[in-house]
Amino acid sequence: MEVAAWGLVVGGLLVLMALSSSSLKDLPLSTAMIYLLVGLAIGPLWLELARIDPVADAKLVEHLTEFVVVVSLFSVGLKLSVELDDRRWLLPLRLAVGSMVLTVGLIALAGVALGLPLGAAVLLGAILAPTDPVLASDVQVANPEDRSRLRFALTGEGGLNDGTAFPFVMLGLGLLGLHPLGEWGERWFLVDVVWAVCGGLAVGGALGTLMGRLVLYLRMRHAYAVGYDDFLALGLIALSYGAALLVTTYGFLAVFAAGVALRQVERRETTASRPESDAPSPGSKALIEQALSTPEPPVEADQVATDPMHAPAFMAHAMLGSTERIERIGEVAAVVLLGTMLWAVDWSLVTWWFVPLLFLGIRPLAVAIGLAGSRVARPQRRLMAWFGVRGIGSLYYLSYAMGHGLDPALANTLVALTLTAIVASIVAHGVSVTPLMKRYDRIRRRRNPAGQDGV
Repeated sequence: MEVAAWGLVVGGLLVLMALSSSSLKDLPLSTAMIYLLVGLAIGPLWLELARIDPVADAKLVEHLTEFVVVVSLFSVGLKLSVELDDRRWLLPLRLAVGSMVLTVGLIALAGVALGLPLGAAVLLGAILAPTDPVLASDVQVANPEDRSRLRFALTGEGGLNDGTAFPFVMLGLGLLGLHPLGEWGERWFLVDVVWAVCGGLAVGGALGTLMGRLVLYLRMRHAYAVGYDDFLALGLIALSYGAALLVTTYGFLAVFAAGVALRQVERRETTASRPESDAPSPGSKALIEQALSTPEPPVEADQVATDPMHAPAFMAHAMLGSTERIERIGEVAAVVLLGTMLWAVDWSLVTWWFVPLLFLGIRPLAVAIGLAGSRVARPQRRLMAWFGVRGIGSLYYLSYAMGHGLDPALANTLVALTLTAIVASIVAHGVSVTPLMKRYDRIRRRRNPAGQDGV
C-alpha cells in the first residue's frame, strides 16, 4: 500500500471519528465496528490496498498488538483508584483468576471436541479466555472517582487477566513440545506461574511507586520535573515492561501494577494534603482540568503541578489523559489491521457452534461459578457474564504463539477460531454496549443518587 493511500485512509478515518464521536455515543454502534469495516474495505476482500497475513506476518501483528495492550493496561491501572485493601478488589480478582482458569479449561474441552490435540486446545483456551482492556472502554470505569461495582469489576478483570492468561499460553506451548515444562510440570509451575506472576506484579508495583514518589518530590519540593507527563507515562510503561521481561516475568502484569501503584501514591499524597478527604474536591478537579487545557506556555499548569494540594491529582490525571489518547490511536491501528487479515481465514475450519458456546455458555458459567457466594445483584452478574469482550489481547497471544513454531495446520485452525471469536465480540458487544450500559447507569442513578454501589 502506497504512502499516499495510507495517508488518505488513516487521515480520513481519524478525522471522521473526531467529527462523529459525539453522535456515536447515542447509537448502538462501537468505534471498533467502524475500524473493522475500514480494515475489511482496504484489505484483499475489496480494495486490496493492504495485505496482512496472520501467519506470515505474525511478528508484525505481535509487536503492534503488544504495544497497544501495554499502553491500555497502564491506563486501566491508573483508573482503579480504590485502596488495595478495599473489598471491591475481590470481584476482579475472582473474575481474573477463578473465572478465567475455568474458562481456559472449558474452552480446552471444546477444543478437544473440535479435534485439536490437548496442547493446542489449552493454547486456544489461553488465547480466548482473557477479556480485553482495549476494546472494553465502554464498560470500564469512566473516571477514577467512578464507584460502579460492575464497571470496577470488568475494568480490574481486563487489567489482571491479560497477564494471568500467560501461564496457560506457556502450558499449551509446552504440551505441544515448544516450551520446557519440566518432567512433572514443576518448571512450569515454579517459573511460569509463581515467579513470573509474582515477579511481574512486584517489578511494576515497585517502579510505579518509586516513579510517583520521585516525580511528586521533585515537583512539590523543588518545582522540577514539570511538564512532559506523556513522556513520564510512556517512560514508566517502557521501564516496567522492559524490567519485567529482563527478569523473565510477565510484562503485562508489571505495566498494570505500575499504573495501580502510581494511583495509590496519588491517593496517599492527596489524603495527606487533605486529611478530610481521600479524593480531589470538585473545585480541585476543575482547576486541574483547566490547567491541563491551558495553551503554551503552561504557566498555570506549572503552578498547579507543583502545588502540594493539587500536584498528586494533577500527575495522575495528566498521565491518564496521555495514555488514553495513545490507546485510542493504537485501537484504530490494531482493529484496522484485524480487518485486513480476515481474507486469510479459512472459514471451513470454523465450527459455528463454538462462538455461541463461548459467549452464551462458557463465559456465563465461568462467571457464575467464579462469583458464587458474592454479594453481587443478579442484573450485575448478567452484565458481567455478557461483557466478556475478546479483542486485541487475544490477537497478541495468537501471534505470540505462532512465533514459537506452531504447526501450520494448527496455526490456521487457531487463526480461524480466534479471529472469528474476536469479530463476533466486536459486533455483538459493540451493538449491545450502549443500550445495556445506559439502562444500567440509569437504574443505578435512580437507586443510588450518589453513584455508590453497595459493596
